Amino acid sequence: PARYFDTKTTEPISFFLSGLEELLAWQPNSNDEFNVSAVALAKRQPPLHSRRPRTLVCHDMRGGYLEDRFIQGSATRNPYVFYHWRYIDIFVYFSHHTVTIPPVVWTNAAHRNGVPVLGTFITEWTDGEKLCEAFLAGGEEAYGAVAEQLARIAQHYRFDGWLVNIENTLSAAAVGNLPLFLRDLTARVHSAVPGGLVIWYDSVLKNGTLKWQNELNDENRIFFDACDGLFTNYNWKEEQLERTNRLAGSRLNDVYVGVDVFARGDVIGGGFDTDKSLRLIRQYGLSAAIFAPGWVYEHLGKENFLQNENRFWGSLAEYLPTHSICTLPLTTSFSLGMGTSTFLDGKDEESGPWYDLSAQDIQPLYPELQGRLSTSCCLQDAWCGGSSLQLQGIIPPGEERVAVRLFSLQMPAPPKLFLTLLYKLEGPQPDDFTVALEVTTWDSGTCLEGNPTSLPEPNGRYHPRFLPAPPPGLAKLLAACHHGSYGWTSRCYELELQDCSLRDLSVIVSRQQPSLEETSFTCLLGEVRLLDTASVGASPPQVHSVMASQLWWQ
Repeated sequence: PARYFDTKTTEPISFFLSGLEELLAWQPNSNDEFNVSAVALAKRQPPLHSRRPRTLVCHDMRGGYLEDRFIQGSATRNPYVFYHWRYIDIFVYFSHHTVTIPPVVWTNAAHRNGVPVLGTFITEWTDGEKLCEAFLAGGEEAYGAVAEQLARIAQHYRFDGWLVNIENTLSAAAVGNLPLFLRDLTARVHSAVPGGLVIWYDSVLKNGTLKWQNELNDENRIFFDACDGLFTNYNWKEEQLERTNRLAGSRLNDVYVGVDVFARGDVIGGGFDTDKSLRLIRQYGLSAAIFAPGWVYEHLGKENFLQNENRFWGSLAEYLPTHSICTLPLTTSFSLGMGTSTFLDGKDEESGPWYDLSAQDIQPLYPELQGRLSTSCCLQDAWCGGSSLQLQGIIPPGEERVAVRLFSLQMPAPPKLFLTLLYKLEGPQPDDFTVALEVTTWDSGTCLEGNPTSLPEPNGRYHPRFLPAPPPGLAKLLAACHHGSYGWTSRCYELELQDCSLRDLSVIVSRQQPSLEETSFTCLLGEVRLLDTASVGASPPQVHSVMASQLWWQ
């Protein structure tokens, strides 16, 4: 069927639903199992409902369902990817179809990085008026059926809820039932999807008129009160943020102030001035909704996309509270879910472009220090997947090392950790440097390394003990300790901690010899693993009852 399979290639694709009939007729179907997310939402700290401003990203690109609709990937050159997951809280996939089911590749990538994904339910223009009249003016049974279907769809495809966008005028009967519909939908989503969310877009007013308010006020508050949050329109001024701040009260963080990166209309700042908008939003303690950050790709072009993307998110970093990893194992090859080649164990196995966001790895922080350090993605060389993480920086005169923070962590340290690192030093004198991992812990009087006779480390910095070979029981898993190939160096470490709480995982680049000169370095990271020894030894669960269906030999 064309809805589920591409007519040219027969490959499985992600899809949307058009109109009320398609929504109400939707049933789970054996053809759409490819569309069910296979990655559970990873836990992170602080959790979503913490009392701090959040950041929502709303992805809207040329109508949606582009190359990202191919569930098993495609040979796309220079595709659009998003990878600054540590800096955001919620990802919305937006299109102008009535029911936008997020392509499963986005849900997989976001979930692996701890970010919930919302689809979009939108009605607009005169067709939207008719649609709303049909299900809202029809009373509880009619709007309850729509709420039930939307909740079932999110539950079935394993994404996390909905952005609701009613962009048309409503009759008195329809608008009267709208808050009841929102309450019903929110309750059903909460019960069907753990941690589910429903967010309302600032559009229709309580009297049914379509008039964007650019703030939370008495005209639209009734809808905010009926769901998990409000996403405001983009043409706000500072006094509107002030009024929103006063009216939102304890639900300050549930107001997501819209920022259009394309800067359409009368806005404070978009493009590379988006930070001006964010600075004001954060002054009033509000959350932000960054709309169409694909501007970087669409407006500045595909060629230098990764460079421009790092510049864009780097310019916002001071206004984006980051998130910590709180579960082990932590293992990543830094792949973006795209590449110009496919690498395995450092070898270029297959040349040619590929794009599959489901194959995106856990993404690190991307720290930038003006003139001293830059972190970027390198597609030319990788250990596994399509890319490695490139660290370029300088060690200032008289200093011996640079620490690059890859991940913030927040969890109790297991008694014993294994760490592995694969790296490659580039540049004229790679032998001038050493590369190692460092683990820091949260300050605590009780935290000790190894045996009880050792003293607490100053600043809680621990340098794990280098292992020339992996312990016997783990030789197979940690085979990487033995060999780095194709110019990659492999390192294996062990760290024993008592009563500690993990804080950061960093890479340290040090000079071999002290020097009064400034020294520049380039280092590629191919893989990092942080493992709890106790759980590593356990054998993985066996796979049972594998079935293959719909085989077509070509």
